[in-house]
Amino acid sequence: MGGTAFARSREFRLAVFQCDVTPEIGGPLFNGVMARSIIGPLLANGVVLIEEKPIAVIVSVDWCEIRNGAYDHWRTELGRAAGVSRERVLLSCVHQHDAPYVDTDALQTPFHQHTVANVAAALKNSLAKTRRITHVGTGQGKVESVASNRRYLTADGKVSYGRTSATRDAFVRNQPEGLIDPFLKTISFWDDDTAVAALSCYSTHPMSYYGKGDVSSDFVGMARTQRQKETPAVAQIYFSGASGDTMAGRYNDGDPANRASLASRMHQGMLDAWRDTKRHPLGKIGFRSVPLRLEPRKTKGFSAADFRAVLARPDAPFRERNEASLGLNWLARIKQPIDVPAIDLGPAQIILLPAESFVQYQLWAQQKRPDQMVMTLGFGECAPGYIPTAKDAADGYDDHYSWIAFPECEAPIRKAIDAALTK
Repeated sequence: MGGTAFARSREFRLAVFQCDVTPEIGGPLFNGVMARSIIGPLLANGVVLIEEKPIAVIVSVDWCEIRNGAYDHWRTELGRAAGVSRERVLLSCVHQHDAPYVDTDALQTPFHQHTVANVAAALKNSLAKTRRITHVGTGQGKVESVASNRRYLTADGKVSYGRTSATRDAFVRNQPEGLIDPFLKTISFWDDDTAVAALSCYSTHPMSYYGKGDVSSDFVGMARTQRQKETPAVAQIYFSGASGDTMAGRYNDGDPANRASLASRMHQGMLDAWRDTKRHPLGKIGFRSVPLRLEPRKTKGFSAADFRAVLARPDAPFRERNEASLGLNWLARIKQPIDVPAIDLGPAQIILLPAESFVQYQLWAQQKRPDQMVMTLGFGECAPGYIPTAKDAADGYDDHYSWIAFPECEAPIRKAIDAALTK
């Protein structure tokens, strides 16, 4: 790891915080599942970037999704604790499925309220013990045999998006990986030659076996925990990238034994990114936020009247009622733009995209700034659901878990990415 001495004209500091966000047994998780066991704790891990006063907060939460009013609530409370406006809080979910899923426009619970208050308190307390940071590190490592794309060709040559995180059909599982970003990226913060924190990010749905209510941070959390044990003085923070269409389905059939194997491969990618790290003098921390507006989905079943009709049916399955409620909440808030924030660290930029943005958006973000490392965090404001590209829409992508108009969504998202990453 290389570094260069330089004359310091500006001083930057970093606060690191962590808080337990594990639900109680019996608490609600994604898709109506209730927590039946706690395999491992869930965490909120974050940093506050400071120059004289706080500039921005970056936080990763081991939850499935934070949506609509809940997303605003988290950012408002964490921003208040840090002394910044809420658009300066880059809040990202890891998105493993056996984890809380919150939309307070549909339901507010004491657990959620207490959790947000606890995370905000942890953040505020961290401001009393900041560390000087003089350098930023950048490194990446190729992750082998973890990510693959949902998209594959069926036996008769048709496009399907049916490959899932745990794919039991051997034919589907063994189709080519498809479009992925093979590299895990790590951006680290240093006080001269002493590492303080490492932010790692990779594009994949982070699930191996799931859906029964056994709470954990799954294989990505296992890899993060191992790195934390190896580097106890360095805060290890993991983010899922733009992962709407990437998952481990080519390498995972749902056998619980695969979790440890996937974790080992993720850990190796983190190690390789760390070994690849080059240190650069930190001369600036810039911030930019761009408003993004997405149009509502106009296909059959996605109007306010359609959603209300579902909710009026007492026999409607949970999934249909839940998604109708989420759709109504989104329609009520759609005129409020989604923030697309970016932090410029000189040799690196960090950008946060909403919901389940497809991996192509991450690759486009990197192409926008080939002179810098671009780390794309996914699962910000999760209300839009899946965010495909125009090509995917043309190829027949039509998942129910998406409340936005596509292919129309591509142009405004690419415009927001370009604007956020402009120097």
